[in-house]
Amino acid sequence: MSLQDQLNSDMKDAMRAKDSLRLSTIRQLRSAIKNKEIAIGKSLDDEAIVGVITTQGKQRREAAQMYRENDRLELADKEEAELEILLAYLPAQLGEAELRTIITAVIAEVGASSPQDMGKVMGPIMAKTRGSADGKLVNQLVKELLAG
Repeated sequence: MSLQDQLNSDMKDAMRAKDSLRLSTIRQLRSAIKNKEIAIGKSLDDEAIVGVITTQGKQRREAAQMYRENDRLELADKEEAELEILLAYLPAQLGEAELRTIITAVIAEVGASSPQDMGKVMGPIMAKTRGSADGKLVNQLVKELLAG
């Protein structure tokens, strides 16, 4: 079953269960996918949909953080609940140890030796971890490993 089919099915289930948070989150996600399809002029495959979900998740994470910093806890909780719903559609997230292994292998592959080589390293790593790792964590680990 494709991600698009899964989203449609889950949206119907949320309607039947009268789960308004899940329903609105899936509708927003489907809208973002549709907007992306219109922008590029063709329908998205599962890999591209994972990219849209990742972007939506990042937006929710940043919004929740801003709300927490400004003592808007009820809004932060809502954003985090939506983030949990979105994460269910992404591949399993890689742990820090798995990420370190991937990063170390890519650093060896491209022959990177200093923080100036970060650009050479980030592209291949993000391609390998698309949807299964947070970009901020990857960035932080790459800096750490290149500096050490």
